[in-house]
Amino acid sequence: MNKSLALLATFLFLGGCQSLAPSKPDGAPPVEDEAAQTKAEAPKVYAPFTEETLYSLLAAELAGQRNRFDIALGNYVQQANATQDPGVSERAYRIAEYLGADQAALDTALIWARNDADNIDAQRAAAIQLARAGRYDESMAFMEKVLQGQGATHFDFLALSAAETDSDTRAGLLQSFDRLQVKYPENGQLLFGKALLLYQDNRPEEALELLEDHDASETEVTPLLLRARLLQSLGRGEEALPLLKKGIKQHPDEKRLRLAYARELVELKRMEEARAEFSSLVQQYPNDDDLRYSLALVCLEDESWDEAAVHLEDLVARGAHADAAHLNLGRIHEQRQDNDNALIEYGLVGPGEDFLAAQLRQTEILLDAGRADEAASRLNRSREAQPDYAIQLYLIESEALANRNETERAWKVIEQGLQQFPNDTNLLYTRAMLAEKRNDLPGLERDLRNVIEREPDNATALNALGYTLADRTTRYEEARQLIEKAHQINPQDPATLDSMGWVNYRLGNLSEAERYLRQALERYPDHEVAAHLGEVLWAQGKQKEARQVWADAFKDEPDSPILRATLKRLTGSEKP
Repeated sequence: MNKSLALLATFLFLGGCQSLAPSKPDGAPPVEDEAAQTKAEAPKVYAPFTEETLYSLLAAELAGQRNRFDIALGNYVQQANATQDPGVSERAYRIAEYLGADQAALDTALIWARNDADNIDAQRAAAIQLARAGRYDESMAFMEKVLQGQGATHFDFLALSAAETDSDTRAGLLQSFDRLQVKYPENGQLLFGKALLLYQDNRPEEALELLEDHDASETEVTPLLLRARLLQSLGRGEEALPLLKKGIKQHPDEKRLRLAYARELVELKRMEEARAEFSSLVQQYPNDDDLRYSLALVCLEDESWDEAAVHLEDLVARGAHADAAHLNLGRIHEQRQDNDNALIEYGLVGPGEDFLAAQLRQTEILLDAGRADEAASRLNRSREAQPDYAIQLYLIESEALANRNETERAWKVIEQGLQQFPNDTNLLYTRAMLAEKRNDLPGLERDLRNVIEREPDNATALNALGYTLADRTTRYEEARQLIEKAHQINPQDPATLDSMGWVNYRLGNLSEAERYLRQALERYPDHEVAAHLGEVLWAQGKQKEARQVWADAFKDEPDSPILRATLKRLTGSEKP
């Protein structure tokens, strides 16, 4: 930043300094007139800036070189307002953009645009800043100036920035797009922005129809890419392939089109063709490690372990995507039944988005091999080395142990975690679930109420407590209130729908129970939900239908203990 500040300052002040001391045609120095001498209180003007302005701007540049960007920005914004000079206001805008000072960026972009009306970059900057501020109508006015100047617009940014606004704002912006489209019916940038806005407004069919009605969606890259994306989102990915192929012929050097084509092949599970496309892209762009990583993932998806390993090892050697590469090399070793090398690879994954996945796989391998003490030792070392991940590592260890019915060991791990982090709600919730396995319902209720007290809208904790009260006690009305609150917070959650069904069953509301349980099973075909629905149907005299629900669930979970227990209790047999 210091170098760029200095360079820009050079250009800025060279323009100003050339007129600081203008000479007469004969080369003699200028002479002040008497009127100027009699007005001592007036500042001397060294066109184009006053002494005060020049001093302020020089101070700003020096401040920038010393990393005092607050002073640099403050001085430039002040002088942009005072001078209305396009160069100063542009400089102020660039600094504000760099610092993320949104209001200053907006103010200085507007000064720049108004004082440099023929500068497309200035008009575009004002349009973008106004869109960020939610002033879409004003933004469109500046964007039209960019269009008139034949510049590259940012209608896509306008559309994306409006995606999270209210429907009235989006509708108003769409009307502005419509007005401009009348003037510029075949402008690909405008077409793309409007279609993108429709897509963001959950109107993909309209967006696709708009693109299909204009040639730009077959000849210009960005509308073409959006059209392919819309086809894919509507389940018509096969139609996107010839469209992209045609675009590649028109734009053979356009990397985005080839990448979109390769990704569409992956979506359509045409893995061999996708591998060929990604291999070709890697050959064409050998320094693009993102492409190399994508090729490795395609090979993994296609179970081409050897080829995937080659690309992943290349990434490690190049120092690119190294953690993800080590994680996936570990998975390849697991596929090869080589757990020792898998553990080595997982151990090489550093802190970041792949760290916890590697720690989990490492723990699973060791526990499955009966090396629980080694797993615990490794996790302790990881917690010491990466304290920011300590809570997640406690959860990984305890849940892995609980999944193997090592309840007491899991309990000790969570207790250790809570000694270090006594108020963490994730640890409290996990201890509550372990308390239920230990048949310690008072302990479960105590921890869940602690969580709810800290997080009143924690739907998971509300549902867990409500379901337990409905299933393991006779406090049905209290259970119903908890579950209903969880349902209000997260009405589509299958676990909560299952609880709504179960508490209604306990209260004798069989038709309501069936309705909720059918919704739960539709969203999440789980053996426990199936056991509940079958029991409700059985209670209503729909034995044949109940047996069918259970039989379907047994196909996916033939060893389900809850299904077997339910059938044994209701029918006397463990088979439907």
